[in-house]
Amino acid sequence: MDVLPVVWFVAIAVLWVGFLVLEGFDLGVGMHLLFSTKDEKERRTMLNTIGPVWDGNEVWLITAGAAIFAAFPLWYAALFSALYVPLTITLIALILRAVSIEYRGKVHTEKWARFWTWTLGLGSLVTAFCIGAALAITSTGLPIDANGDRVGHPFVWLTVPAILGGLGVVGFALVHGSTFLALKTEGAIRDRAARFGGTWAPLLLLPAAGWALWVQFLHGGTIWSWALVVLAVAGAAFGWASARARREKRAFAGYSAFIVAGAGSIFAGMFPYVLPSTLDEAFGLTAFTASSGDYTLTVMTIVAAIGLPIIIGYQAWSYWVFRQRLTPGMIPEAHIVLPAILRAK
Repeated sequence: MDVLPVVWFVAIAVLWVGFLVLEGFDLGVGMHLLFSTKDEKERRTMLNTIGPVWDGNEVWLITAGAAIFAAFPLWYAALFSALYVPLTITLIALILRAVSIEYRGKVHTEKWARFWTWTLGLGSLVTAFCIGAALAITSTGLPIDANGDRVGHPFVWLTVPAILGGLGVVGFALVHGSTFLALKTEGAIRDRAARFGGTWAPLLLLPAAGWALWVQFLHGGTIWSWALVVLAVAGAAFGWASARARREKRAFAGYSAFIVAGAGSIFAGMFPYVLPSTLDEAFGLTAFTASSGDYTLTVMTIVAAIGLPIIIGYQAWSYWVFRQRLTPGMIPEAHIVLPAILRAK
């Protein structure tokens, strides 16, 4: 068995898990802006909890896509060409989300803030759903033929597993985001976020758990993948119990363990497939049939071994620097900076 395709399958799984853990709470905070408070100062406080880290967290998504492109070009070609519609929607949602974060504070009117709040919240919701659907499709299969081409209409990807995966990532993001807010704020925001995570987690995490179980039964999971499912359930239970006890750090760790073990069970359960075919098992792409050559994978491994620790170290440092809790009292009043020519008058 070739080792490098397996190494890069695991590496891509790690990148996606890292994205779900880190970007998960970003997306959750964006969605919580829509309903967790009606106070503008509190919204700005919530937004500032992710302000220093949200763009760094998205690097994991970009790196995961680039790694698939370079390490498994046939997987990339088949998946991305078949999912033009949801991936285009995801790209638009990501752009609107980024623009919302940057533009929301440029004009200080109620209508302006409300518009960008809704754009940010809905962009986060759509991003979470579409990425969850795409990952679910990757693990459960598409109707692709022997050439890796999609068979059927542009919405053939919208299956029950895709919806389950989309709802799974949305639900996890809401829980993870509320736990992050409880961990990073004080006062009323912390109290509401803690209650949300301690109340709704069992319901919101069910779709993600169902997705993991679907993959195990579909592919005949191994002892390792089933062990990860058990760990995911234990992580969710620990996170929920900790949230109800107002132990925010433990709750955040528990919910993180849930998605790490749960997503790990999905990748372990689908291996060696990277994109199964629902038409014929023989048409499915595996880590060995879809990978690049040994030379390409070797160069990628050397570059990743040098660059990845630097990126992880820098991101860990940024989290350490911005580790303090925030309160609405730390947020200055909105103000308008006049051009110099107007100040002179």
